[in-house]
Amino acid sequence: MFNPRKTGLSAVVAGVLMLASAGAMAEQKTLHVYNWSDYISPDTVPNFEKQTGDKVVYDVFDSNEVLEGKLMAGSTGYDVVVPSSSFLARQLQSGVFQELDKSKLPNYKNLDPALLQKVEQHDPGNKYAIPYLWATTGIGYNVEKVKAALGKDAPVNSWDLVLKPENLEKLKSCGVSFLDAPEEIFATVLNYLGKDPNSSDAKDYTGAATDLLLKLRPNIRYFHSSQYINDLANGNTCVAIGWAGDVLQAKKRADEAKNGVNIAYSIPKEGALAFFDMMAIPKDAKNVDEAYKWLNYMMDPKVIADVSDKVFYANGNKASLPLINADVRNNPGIFPTPDTLAKLFVLKVQDPKLDRVRTRAWTKVKSGR
Repeated sequence: MFNPRKTGLSAVVAGVLMLASAGAMAEQKTLHVYNWSDYISPDTVPNFEKQTGDKVVYDVFDSNEVLEGKLMAGSTGYDVVVPSSSFLARQLQSGVFQELDKSKLPNYKNLDPALLQKVEQHDPGNKYAIPYLWATTGIGYNVEKVKAALGKDAPVNSWDLVLKPENLEKLKSCGVSFLDAPEEIFATVLNYLGKDPNSSDAKDYTGAATDLLLKLRPNIRYFHSSQYINDLANGNTCVAIGWAGDVLQAKKRADEAKNGVNIAYSIPKEGALAFFDMMAIPKDAKNVDEAYKWLNYMMDPKVIADVSDKVFYANGNKASLPLINADVRNNPGIFPTPDTLAKLFVLKVQDPKLDRVRTRAWTKVKSGR
Protein backbone atom coordinates (compact mmCIF):
# COMPACT_ATOMS: atom_id res chain seq x y z
CA MET A 1 0.00 0.00 0.00
CA PHE A 2 1.25 3.52 -0.83
CA ASN A 3 2.44 5.34 2.32
CA PRO A 4 3.29 9.02 1.74
CA ARG A 5 5.11 9.33 5.06
CA LYS A 6 7.44 6.42 4.28
CA THR A 7 7.91 7.66 0.73
CA GLY A 8 8.82 11.12 2.02
CA LEU A 9 11.26 9.65 4.53
CA SER A 10 12.86 7.51 1.82
CA ALA A 11 13.30 10.56 -0.35
CA VAL A 12 14.98 12.45 2.49
CA VAL A 13 17.31 9.54 3.22
CA ALA A 14 18.15 9.18 -0.47
CA GLY A 15 18.82 12.91 -0.68
CA VAL A 16 21.15 12.81 2.34
CA LEU A 17 23.03 9.83 0.89
CA MET A 18 23.41 11.58 -2.45
CA LEU A 19 24.73 14.71 -0.76
CA ALA A 20 27.18 12.65 1.33
CA SER A 21 28.34 10.84 -1.80
CA ALA A 22 28.79 14.10 -3.66
CA GLY A 23 30.72 15.50 -0.70
CA ALA A 24 32.99 12.47 -0.63
CA MET A 25 33.62 12.81 -4.35
CA ALA A 26 34.37 16.49 -3.96
CA GLU A 27 36.86 15.71 -1.17
CA GLN A 28 38.77 13.10 -3.18
CA LYS A 29 42.12 14.55 -4.16
CA THR A 30 44.23 13.66 -7.16
CA LEU A 31 47.99 13.23 -6.88
CA HIS A 32 50.15 13.52 -10.01
CA VAL A 33 53.36 11.47 -9.91
CA TYR A 34 56.08 11.45 -12.59
CA ASN A 35 58.53 8.57 -12.20
CA TRP A 36 60.93 6.46 -14.26
CA SER A 37 59.46 3.62 -16.33
CA ASP A 38 59.46 0.11 -14.79
CA TYR A 39 60.35 1.62 -11.42
CA ILE A 40 57.62 0.70 -8.95
CA SER A 41 55.76 -2.34 -7.62
CA PRO A 42 52.40 -3.10 -9.27
CA ASP A 43 50.78 -2.85 -5.83
CA THR A 44 52.27 0.49 -4.74
CA VAL A 45 49.78 2.88 -6.33
CA PRO A 46 46.60 0.81 -5.69
CA ASN A 47 47.56 0.35 -2.03
CA PHE A 48 48.18 4.08 -1.61
CA GLU A 49 44.80 4.88 -3.15
CA LYS A 50 43.14 2.36 -0.85
CA GLN A 51 44.85 3.77 2.25
CA THR A 52 44.25 7.45 1.52
CA GLY A 53 41.20 7.62 -0.71
CA ASP A 54 43.24 9.79 -3.08
CA LYS A 55 43.44 9.11 -6.81
CA VAL A 56 46.90 8.84 -8.37
CA VAL A 57 47.70 9.84 -11.94
CA TYR A 58 51.00 8.06 -12.56
CA ASP A 59 53.10 8.98 -15.61
CA VAL A 60 56.54 7.74 -16.62
CA PHE A 61 59.68 8.94 -18.40
CA ASP A 62 62.95 7.24 -19.32
CA SER A 63 65.56 10.01 -19.26
CA ASN A 64 66.59 12.79 -16.90
CA GLU A 65 66.65 15.16 -19.86
CA VAL A 66 62.91 14.66 -20.49
CA LEU A 67 62.06 15.41 -16.85
CA GLU A 68 64.41 18.39 -16.74
CA GLY A 69 62.83 19.86 -19.85
CA LYS A 70 59.41 19.84 -18.15
CA LEU A 71 60.76 21.27 -14.88
CA MET A 72 62.60 24.11 -16.59
CA ALA A 73 59.59 24.96 -18.76
CA GLY A 74 57.46 25.36 -15.61
CA SER A 75 53.85 24.33 -14.92
CA THR A 76 54.71 20.65 -14.97
CA GLY A 77 51.34 19.56 -13.60
CA TYR A 78 53.10 17.10 -11.27
CA ASP A 79 53.16 16.94 -7.48
CA VAL A 80 56.04 14.46 -7.07
CA VAL A 81 58.89 13.89 -9.51
CA VAL A 82 61.95 11.61 -9.38
CA PRO A 83 65.17 13.17 -10.76
CA SER A 84 68.59 11.59 -10.35
CA SER A 85 70.58 13.39 -7.66
CA SER A 86 73.13 14.94 -10.05
CA PHE A 87 70.30 16.50 -12.08
CA LEU A 88 68.51 17.51 -8.87
CA ALA A 89 71.59 19.52 -7.84
CA ARG A 90 71.46 21.53 -11.05
CA GLN A 91 67.70 21.97 -10.81
CA LEU A 92 68.00 23.27 -7.25
CA GLN A 93 70.05 26.15 -8.61
CA SER A 94 67.03 27.09 -10.71
CA GLY A 95 64.69 27.00 -7.71
CA VAL A 96 62.21 24.51 -9.16
CA PHE A 97 61.58 22.52 -5.94
CA GLN A 98 59.91 23.19 -2.59
CA GLU A 99 61.91 22.80 0.61
CA LEU A 100 60.57 19.83 2.55
CA ASP A 101 58.69 20.20 5.82
CA LYS A 102 60.01 17.11 7.58
CA SER A 103 57.46 17.48 10.40
CA LYS A 104 54.99 16.10 7.84
CA LEU A 105 57.19 13.05 7.22
CA PRO A 106 57.23 10.83 10.33
CA ASN A 107 58.74 7.96 8.31
CA TYR A 108 61.82 10.05 7.49
CA LYS A 109 63.49 8.39 10.49
CA ASN A 110 63.67 5.14 8.49
CA LEU A 111 66.19 6.50 5.98
CA ASP A 112 69.81 5.34 6.02
CA PRO A 113 72.02 8.11 7.51
CA ALA A 114 75.03 6.90 5.47
CA LEU A 115 73.09 7.20 2.23
CA LEU A 116 71.69 10.59 3.22
CA GLN A 117 75.28 11.71 3.67
CA LYS A 118 76.17 10.53 0.15
CA VAL A 119 73.31 12.41 -1.53
CA GLU A 120 73.97 15.51 0.58
CA GLN A 121 76.65 16.54 -1.91
CA HIS A 122 73.81 17.14 -4.37
CA ASP A 123 71.19 18.32 -1.86
CA PRO A 124 73.01 20.15 0.98
CA GLY A 125 71.31 19.47 4.28
CA ASN A 126 68.93 17.04 2.58
CA LYS A 127 66.48 19.94 2.40
CA TYR A 128 64.66 19.30 -0.85
CA ALA A 129 64.55 15.60 -1.69
CA ILE A 130 64.28 12.08 -0.37
CA PRO A 131 66.27 9.07 -1.63
CA TYR A 132 64.02 6.64 -3.49
CA LEU A 133 66.12 3.95 -5.21
CA TRP A 134 69.75 3.71 -6.26
CA ALA A 135 71.91 1.50 -8.45
CA THR A 136 74.91 1.32 -10.76
CA THR A 137 75.37 1.70 -14.49
CA GLY A 138 77.05 -1.45 -15.77
CA ILE A 139 76.76 -4.20 -18.38
CA GLY A 140 73.82 -6.51 -19.01
CA TYR A 141 74.60 -9.46 -21.23
CA ASN A 142 73.31 -12.73 -22.65
CA VAL A 143 75.71 -15.30 -21.20
CA GLU A 144 75.56 -17.82 -24.05
CA LYS A 145 75.58 -15.34 -26.94
CA VAL A 146 78.55 -13.40 -25.53
CA LYS A 147 80.44 -16.63 -25.01
CA ALA A 148 79.66 -17.70 -28.59
CA ALA A 149 80.92 -14.37 -29.96
CA LEU A 150 84.01 -13.90 -27.79
CA GLY A 151 84.83 -17.32 -26.38
CA LYS A 152 84.76 -18.67 -22.85
CA ASP A 153 87.22 -15.99 -21.68
CA ALA A 154 84.99 -13.09 -22.74
CA PRO A 155 85.83 -10.10 -20.46
CA VAL A 156 82.38 -9.80 -18.92
CA ASN A 157 83.82 -8.23 -15.75
CA SER A 158 85.46 -5.39 -17.68
CA TRP A 159 84.40 -2.39 -19.75
CA ASP A 160 86.60 -3.98 -22.44
CA LEU A 161 83.55 -6.05 -23.31
CA VAL A 162 81.70 -3.04 -24.77
CA LEU A 163 84.29 -0.27 -25.07
CA LYS A 164 86.99 -2.17 -26.95
CA PRO A 165 86.10 -1.73 -30.65
CA GLU A 166 87.27 -5.21 -31.72
CA ASN A 167 85.04 -6.84 -29.09
CA LEU A 168 82.00 -4.77 -30.01
CA GLU A 169 82.48 -5.62 -33.67
CA LYS A 170 82.17 -9.31 -32.81
CA LEU A 171 79.03 -8.63 -30.72
CA LYS A 172 77.32 -6.51 -33.38
CA SER A 173 75.46 -9.41 -34.98
CA CYS A 174 73.65 -10.36 -31.78
CA GLY A 175 72.72 -6.76 -30.92
CA VAL A 176 74.28 -4.08 -28.72
CA SER A 177 72.50 -1.13 -27.07
CA PHE A 178 73.74 1.84 -25.05
CA LEU A 179 71.74 4.06 -22.73
CA ASP A 180 70.57 7.32 -24.24
CA ALA A 181 72.16 9.14 -21.30
CA PRO A 182 75.04 11.38 -22.39
CA GLU A 183 76.26 12.30 -18.91
CA GLU A 184 76.49 8.66 -17.88
CA ILE A 185 78.03 7.30 -21.06
CA PHE A 186 80.67 10.04 -21.30
CA ALA A 187 81.57 9.60 -17.61
CA THR A 188 81.86 5.84 -18.12
CA VAL A 189 84.09 6.25 -21.19
CA LEU A 190 86.31 8.85 -19.50
CA ASN A 191 86.75 6.58 -16.48
CA TYR A 192 87.63 3.68 -18.81
CA LEU A 193 90.23 5.87 -20.55
CA GLY A 194 91.87 6.64 -17.20
CA LYS A 195 90.53 10.19 -17.06
CA ASP A 196 88.40 11.94 -14.46
CA PRO A 197 84.79 10.81 -15.08
CA ASN A 198 83.74 14.31 -14.00
CA SER A 199 86.33 16.11 -16.12
CA SER A 200 85.66 19.82 -16.61
CA ASP A 201 87.90 19.94 -19.68
CA ALA A 202 85.76 20.21 -22.83
CA LYS A 203 88.54 18.59 -24.89
CA ASP A 204 88.15 15.34 -22.97
CA TYR A 205 84.59 15.09 -24.30
CA THR A 206 85.10 16.35 -27.84
CA GLY A 207 88.43 14.54 -28.16
CA ALA A 208 89.25 11.14 -26.65
CA ALA A 209 85.74 10.18 -25.47
CA THR A 210 83.97 11.15 -28.70
CA ASP A 211 86.71 9.53 -30.80
CA LEU A 212 86.24 6.19 -29.01
CA LEU A 213 82.44 6.36 -29.18
CA LEU A 214 82.56 7.09 -32.91
CA LYS A 215 84.70 3.98 -33.41
CA LEU A 216 82.09 1.98 -31.50
CA ARG A 217 79.06 3.60 -33.14
CA PRO A 218 78.78 1.33 -36.25
CA ASN A 219 78.38 -1.66 -33.93
CA ILE A 220 75.71 -0.15 -31.65
CA ARG A 221 72.18 -1.04 -32.72
CA TYR A 222 70.46 1.77 -30.80
CA PHE A 223 70.60 4.24 -27.92
CA HIS A 224 67.60 3.93 -25.59
CA SER A 225 67.00 3.91 -21.86
CA SER A 226 64.16 1.41 -21.50
CA GLN A 227 63.73 -0.64 -24.69
CA TYR A 228 66.72 -2.83 -23.81
CA ILE A 229 64.87 -4.51 -20.93
CA ASN A 230 62.52 -6.45 -23.21
CA ASP A 231 65.12 -6.87 -25.94
CA LEU A 232 67.57 -8.54 -23.55
CA ALA A 233 64.79 -10.68 -22.05
CA ASN A 234 63.59 -11.84 -25.48
CA GLY A 235 67.08 -12.49 -26.85
CA ASN A 236 66.73 -9.71 -29.44
CA THR A 237 69.95 -8.11 -28.18
CA CYS A 238 72.87 -9.65 -26.36
CA VAL A 239 74.66 -6.75 -24.62
CA ALA A 240 73.55 -3.46 -23.09
CA ILE A 241 75.13 -0.69 -21.12
CA GLY A 242 72.27 -0.33 -18.69
CA TRP A 243 71.06 0.13 -15.16
CA ALA A 244 71.39 -2.74 -12.69
CA GLY A 245 67.72 -3.07 -11.80
CA ASP A 246 66.60 -2.91 -15.42
CA VAL A 247 68.99 -5.69 -16.43
CA LEU A 248 67.83 -7.82 -13.51
CA GLN A 249 64.21 -7.17 -14.51
CA ALA A 250 65.15 -8.47 -17.98
CA LYS A 251 66.61 -11.57 -16.34
CA LYS A 252 63.42 -12.14 -14.36
CA ARG A 253 61.24 -11.77 -17.48
CA ALA A 254 63.39 -14.27 -19.38
CA ASP A 255 63.30 -16.72 -16.45
CA GLU A 256 59.52 -16.41 -16.16
CA ALA A 257 59.09 -16.91 -19.90
CA LYS A 258 61.35 -20.00 -19.77
CA ASN A 259 62.70 -18.96 -23.16
CA GLY A 260 66.24 -20.24 -22.58
CA VAL A 261 67.72 -16.72 -22.38
CA ASN A 262 70.25 -16.39 -19.56
CA ILE A 263 70.90 -12.74 -18.62
CA ALA A 264 73.60 -11.56 -16.21
CA TYR A 265 74.72 -8.19 -14.86
CA SER A 266 78.28 -7.02 -14.30
CA ILE A 267 79.75 -4.05 -12.43
CA PRO A 268 83.08 -3.77 -14.30
CA LYS A 269 86.32 -4.02 -12.33
CA GLU A 270 87.50 -0.60 -13.56
CA GLY A 271 84.70 1.04 -11.59
CA ALA A 272 81.23 2.26 -12.49
CA LEU A 273 78.78 5.05 -11.95
CA ALA A 274 76.46 4.96 -8.94
CA PHE A 275 73.30 7.05 -9.17
CA PHE A 276 70.62 7.97 -6.68
CA ASP A 277 67.08 8.79 -7.74
CA MET A 278 65.32 11.29 -5.51
CA MET A 279 61.69 12.18 -4.80
CA ALA A 280 60.96 15.91 -4.75
CA ILE A 281 57.96 18.27 -4.85
CA PRO A 282 57.99 20.85 -7.67
CA LYS A 283 57.49 24.45 -6.60
CA ASP A 284 54.32 24.64 -8.73
CA ALA A 285 52.73 21.47 -7.28
CA LYS A 286 48.97 21.86 -6.84
CA ASN A 287 48.40 19.00 -4.37
CA VAL A 288 51.10 19.49 -1.76
CA ASP A 289 49.34 17.72 1.13
CA GLU A 290 48.85 14.64 -1.07
CA ALA A 291 52.50 14.84 -2.14
CA TYR A 292 53.57 14.64 1.52
CA LYS A 293 51.28 11.66 2.05
CA TRP A 294 52.94 9.95 -0.92
CA LEU A 295 56.49 10.68 0.28
CA ASN A 296 55.71 9.42 3.76
CA TYR A 297 54.01 6.32 2.35
CA MET A 298 57.05 5.57 0.17
CA MET A 299 59.27 5.70 3.28
CA ASP A 300 57.23 2.95 4.95
CA PRO A 301 59.73 0.03 5.20
CA LYS A 302 57.21 -2.54 3.94
CA VAL A 303 56.20 -0.42 0.96
CA ILE A 304 59.73 0.33 -0.25
CA ALA A 305 60.94 -3.23 0.46
CA ASP A 306 58.22 -4.47 -1.88
CA VAL A 307 59.39 -2.00 -4.54
CA SER A 308 63.00 -3.24 -4.25
CA ASP A 309 61.79 -6.83 -4.49
CA LYS A 310 59.83 -6.11 -7.67
CA VAL A 311 62.24 -3.85 -9.58
CA PHE A 312 65.62 -5.12 -8.26
CA TYR A 313 66.97 -1.73 -7.17
CA ALA A 314 68.49 -0.92 -3.77
CA ASN A 315 66.63 1.65 -1.71
CA GLY A 316 67.68 4.28 0.81
CA ASN A 317 65.52 2.96 3.65
CA LYS A 318 67.61 1.26 6.33
CA ALA A 319 64.56 -0.09 8.16
CA SER A 320 63.45 -1.95 5.02
CA LEU A 321 66.58 -4.11 4.68
CA PRO A 322 65.39 -7.04 6.84
CA LEU A 323 62.12 -7.07 4.89
CA ILE A 324 63.72 -7.38 1.43
CA ASN A 325 63.85 -10.87 -0.08
CA ALA A 326 67.19 -12.54 0.65
CA ASP A 327 67.93 -13.18 -3.04
CA VAL A 328 67.62 -9.44 -3.68
CA ARG A 329 69.33 -8.28 -0.49
CA ASN A 330 72.29 -10.61 -1.06
CA ASN A 331 72.71 -9.91 -4.79
CA PRO A 332 76.00 -7.97 -5.25
CA GLY A 333 74.65 -6.45 -8.46
CA ILE A 334 71.93 -4.75 -6.38
CA PHE A 335 73.74 -4.22 -3.07
CA PRO A 336 77.44 -4.09 -4.07
CA THR A 337 80.21 -5.50 -1.89
CA PRO A 338 82.47 -3.07 0.04
CA ASP A 339 85.30 -3.61 -2.49
CA THR A 340 83.00 -2.74 -5.38
CA LEU A 341 81.53 0.23 -3.52
CA ALA A 342 85.02 1.69 -3.16
CA LYS A 343 85.36 1.82 -6.98
CA LEU A 344 82.03 3.52 -7.66
CA PHE A 345 81.82 7.19 -8.59
CA VAL A 346 79.00 9.72 -8.80
CA LEU A 347 78.30 12.53 -11.24
CA LYS A 348 79.02 16.12 -10.26
CA VAL A 349 77.20 19.21 -11.45
CA GLN A 350 79.03 20.74 -14.39
CA ASP A 351 79.13 24.26 -15.79
CA PRO A 352 76.25 24.82 -18.27
CA LYS A 353 78.82 25.59 -20.98
CA LEU A 354 80.25 22.09 -20.56
CA ASP A 355 76.76 20.62 -20.68
CA ARG A 356 76.25 22.23 -24.09
CA VAL A 357 79.58 20.86 -25.32
CA ARG A 358 78.62 17.40 -24.15
CA THR A 359 75.17 17.61 -25.74
CA ARG A 360 76.67 18.56 -29.11
CA ALA A 361 79.23 15.75 -28.83
CA TRP A 362 76.44 13.28 -27.99
CA THR A 363 74.45 14.34 -31.05
CA LYS A 364 77.55 13.69 -33.14
CA VAL A 365 78.03 10.25 -31.57
CA LYS A 366 74.42 9.18 -32.12
CA SER A 367 74.42 10.34 -35.73
CA GLY A 368 77.77 8.63 -36.28
CA ARG A 369 79.42 11.63 -37.93
